Amino acid sequence: MGKSGFRVAWDEIRNDWLALIGLFLFIAIVAVVYIWGYFIIDETAAMRMNMFTMNQRPSNSAFLLGTDDLGRCMLRQLVLAARNSLNIAFTVTIGGASIGIMLGLVMGFFAGHVDNIMMRVFALWTMIPGIMMIILFRSFITFNTWFGFSMMIILVGGWMTMSGLVRVMTLQQGRLDYVAASKTLGTPAIVIMLREVLPNLVSIITSGLTLVLAGNMGLEVGLTFLGFGLPPGVPSLGQHLGYARTHMQTRPWQWIPAAVLILVLMLCINFVGQALNRAADARKRSV
Repeated sequence: MGKSGFRVAWDEIRNDWLALIGLFLFIAIVAVVYIWGYFIIDETAAMRMNMFTMNQRPSNSAFLLGTDDLGRCMLRQLVLAARNSLNIAFTVTIGGASIGIMLGLVMGFFAGHVDNIMMRVFALWTMIPGIMMIILFRSFITFNTWFGFSMMIILVGGWMTMSGLVRVMTLQQGRLDYVAASKTLGTPAIVIMLREVLPNLVSIITSGLTLVLAGNMGLEVGLTFLGFGLPPGVPSLGQHLGYARTHMQTRPWQWIPAAVLILVLMLCINFVGQALNRAADARKRSV
């Protein structure tokens, strides 16, 4: 009996020490950020200005990572910033992937005129780069929460990457005998897509999601760094990285921790993603 897809992926990660360390480190960071950010830190108190503690350097007593220009603890700010950035990355990835998978299945399964019409719509939609559309929307609309910002990214084009990937794979699956047999037996199209085609795409989708997750995290950081992300009152990693524009040398403690955290998260996702990509392709597997 062959191994399940999950078993193959786990074996691939387990035999790659970088991927294994990356997986556990990513889980640990996410757990700490969410537990600390939601259940331990008082967000209202953490965002309150304190004129007596402005721009203090890191110390072993009250402020382990120092304070910002409003006297707020940088450690608590960093946890809240990471929480919001991860919320955006996860929401955009899951929401965009859900839409993209369904659209990709429909285009690839029905092909023909349906695929041609939808691809023309996508071509028109992508004439303007996604980041420019986000900046355009952000210039006219104010989002005071990470959720509203996430929904904007999803609607603007957060589904495109996954829809293209699933479309190509579904077109390949549609030429196989099991799909033709199901059609001959009169099985409804929705059943064939969800019960028979989609399970065969899980490994490809999983490996693709890691790349999409890293891309969405980088998108949030980049947009906020440029001033088109979350408002100043909502901390994010991009906002912390923005301190480097004016305080790169004078106050490095205000931006270096965020830069290091972004780098570590990206490396973890990248290593795990490489292992999952190998697991999805039998020719590349190490086990």
